[in-house]
Amino acid sequence: MTIAFTVGQYDVRFSVTPEDLTACQSLRHLCFFFEDGIDADRFDPLCRHLMVHKAGELVATCRLMLPTSGASIDMSYAAQRYDLSSLEPYQGRMLEIGRFCIAPTTSDPDVLRLCWGAIAQLVDLSDIGFIFGCTSFEGTDLEKYRQAFELLADSYGPPAYFPIESASNDCEDLESGLIYDRKVAVGQLPALLRSYLSLGAWVSDHAVVDREMNTIHVFTGLEVEKIPASKAQALRSIVPVERNPLAENAWVA
Repeated sequence: MTIAFTVGQYDVRFSVTPEDLTACQSLRHLCFFFEDGIDADRFDPLCRHLMVHKAGELVATCRLMLPTSGASIDMSYAAQRYDLSSLEPYQGRMLEIGRFCIAPTTSDPDVLRLCWGAIAQLVDLSDIGFIFGCTSFEGTDLEKYRQAFELLADSYGPPAYFPIESASNDCEDLESGLIYDRKVAVGQLPALLRSYLSLGAWVSDHAVVDREMNTIHVFTGLEVEKIPASKAQALRSIVPVERNPLAENAWVA
């Protein structure tokens, strides 16, 4: 499966060569650990690695894993951090998004949009029904994001039929019903999580502290059929028409 397109100054494609993968791993290490190095693990060979280049420089990457259904969800990265047994009966195709990062020198919001455009195309091509991943907050200071967590608990908690219980002892329950400043809370949310939520995503009822990665993350789930039609169309329109093989609303049930 090939996804490759150009929009303005940006080229978007999957990694092809070992050098491509090394570039992705280098950017990940810089973004997560704030120094040069290689961030690699056993999940990399199981994934496709999305790359966004500007003038030949890698400015964003994420990795994409496609478990065939809930029956194989235990192979996902998220399953190492959360108990996802409640998703095992799911029969549709799934997509896990992980290690998403944008170069510190890049502030153009179009970079995130282009990543979603590529993901939308993959959803079309692979008939994906459910998208998920661990969405990260920088650092391990829970108090720094307290208002964001209260907002998530109040408005974006998991549906009853997808209970997510932590497999980690290093976690924090997200409590609803507390008083918070919505503007401040939204400002504390990572850009990727804000984009997820705008599409109708939900999050786990707790946050997990990952000291190895120096992040706090919440499990994030997005049911494709529940994405508003206008949002789905906007995502699909990001990819140039001549590169998009499907013209119908494959994102809309």
